[in-house]
Amino acid sequence: MNLTFLPAFQAPPYPEYIAALIEGGIKAVETAGRSPEPYLPALKAAGVKVIHKCTSVRHSLKAEKIGCDAISVDGFECGGHPGEDDIPNFILLPRAAEELKVPFVASGGMADGRSLVAALALGADGINMGTRFVATQEAPVHENVKQAIVNATELDTRLVMRQLRNTERVLNNEGVRRLLEIERAKGDQLTINDILDQVAGIYPRVMVDGQVDAGAWSCGMVAGLIHDVPTVGELIDRMMAEAEQIIRGRLARVLN
Repeated sequence: MNLTFLPAFQAPPYPEYIAALIEGGIKAVETAGRSPEPYLPALKAAGVKVIHKCTSVRHSLKAEKIGCDAISVDGFECGGHPGEDDIPNFILLPRAAEELKVPFVASGGMADGRSLVAALALGADGINMGTRFVATQEAPVHENVKQAIVNATELDTRLVMRQLRNTERVLNNEGVRRLLEIERAKGDQLTINDILDQVAGIYPRVMVDGQVDAGAWSCGMVAGLIHDVPTVGELIDRMMAEAEQIIRGRLARVLN
């Protein structure tokens, strides 16, 4: 389960969320956004493993220090919020491997067996996929969303809310183009209220109703590597077969 601690005007009832997930038997949580430190005692007491999403080495080290069990290291390629350092995974993952003692998984740009082998080579213990899993048959989102991802290339994402230091990578669409026009016009005077109708309350309209041009919704650059909508089982089997072929084939030939 994902639990994002947002800098909201009125904080959601996080203790109630945590009580519900514990009661529901959830054993692993990926936290994101603000520090999970205030909520770690309750999660740990219930035996819940906490994986915190970080977009920098310094934040990863802080998450390790406060007691997170693992880190999801999120490169600049990722969909959603890539942080403000703009460090891609080819640099971020080996840097994390140099510094961290707890396990970490690679997030951002992960789509197939090639991604898995590369992430392992760069020091990660596994991979975390977001956009790729959205484009699967079991994903509970509208078919329009899945086809929008399949139709997109690696050039079809945009960064929004940079002036607000709340950067988000989203799929380019009519709503995003309107948002970017407002950002350009407002410049340094931009406030969240200027773009609220393009970023707030968008997900039900997009994911449930299929209105993919309604506004900004997260999508990674990895969309350029997504060409179909398989079942999750087909995707995982294909990834593992591809990874094994690379390791036993191409990499073995290099060694020989």
